[in-house]
Amino acid sequence: MVIWVPGKKKETNPDEDDMFFFTATVFDISQTMEIAENLESEKFPNMIICLIGDLGSGKTIFTKGFANGLGIEENITSPTFNIIKEYTSGEMDLYHMDLYRLDGDVKNLGLDEYFTRDGVVIIEWADMIEDYLPEERLDIKFKVIDEYTRVLVFKPHGQKYEEICEEILW
Repeated sequence: MVIWVPGKKKETNPDEDDMFFFTATVFDISQTMEIAENLESEKFPNMIICLIGDLGSGKTIFTKGFANGLGIEENITSPTFNIIKEYTSGEMDLYHMDLYRLDGDVKNLGLDEYFTRDGVVIIEWADMIEDYLPEERLDIKFKVIDEYTRVLVFKPHGQKYEEICEEILW
């Protein structure tokens, strides 16, 4: 069972007027995957999902759930050494990026090209490249509570992402 922490709250960051965030608490891997599959049901071309969290916090598990929702049958693993993995066997292309080893140096990756290829882009360690991210996107921060429990904080950037969060989390 997924427990939704109540409500739509305003962030206290004064630099981001009217920025809302949503939270969900999950107690096992299957719940993380369920949320990702629910988010997948609201997908659209050029959707950007930015995952932020410590090693082992659930970022790749989330991506597996999203890929499962797309119908991708390949084994989804973290592209730590590949940097970018492309999955084209689902109902929409998925571009899975892990930027952990790049230390913020993404100038030669062609990120802008991926953002406009009509697929979904999921970026692990997106906080390392914040200056290169599009204004409109969905940030999801994974907070580890204990071995199994995570709090996922969804921060939509843009009306479309806010509507999606309201649809699946409210």
